[in-house]
Amino acid sequence: MTEGWHNENYYILFDGAEESSRMTEMYDLKQFLPDFTIVGLLGWDDFILRDKNSRHFSIPTVPLDFKYAKPYQFADVRASLQPDARFSKKIKWHVNPIVFGGNAIAKENTIWIPIERHAELVRWWNIQYRSINPKS
Repeated sequence: MTEGWHNENYYILFDGAEESSRMTEMYDLKQFLPDFTIVGLLGWDDFILRDKNSRHFSIPTVPLDFKYAKPYQFADVRASLQPDARFSKKIKWHVNPIVFGGNAIAKENTIWIPIERHAELVRWWNIQYRSINPKS
C-alpha cells in the first residue's frame, strides 16, 4: 500500500495485483460489484475500481451502487505521492454515512480508523443500503 498527497487529492493505492485482489476480498467487493477490483482509495470516501476491460471508475465506498460510479482517468501517481504522517495507515470515516443522512463536515461524524475496520464498516453499511434498496 502506498499513500500520500498528489496535488489536492489524498490517495491510498494498493501495490500490484496481489494486494488489489486481497483488498477486493477484504472489502467483499464481489458481493456488491462482482466485475470489479479495488485499485485504491481516492480522498478516503471513494474507491478507485478497475473493471475486466481495465477501465477505471471512482465510486463512493457507501453505497457501492454502480449508478454512482464515474469514469476515472487513473494515472498511477505512486512515484509522486507526498506522504503525510498525520494520515498514515488511517482512513477517514463518517460514523453516519452521507447516503444515510450523515453530515460530511461535522467533526462529531468523523473518526479515523485502520483499513481493516474500514472494510468491516464498508461491508456492513453496504448490506444495510442493499436491504433498503434491493434493486441496487
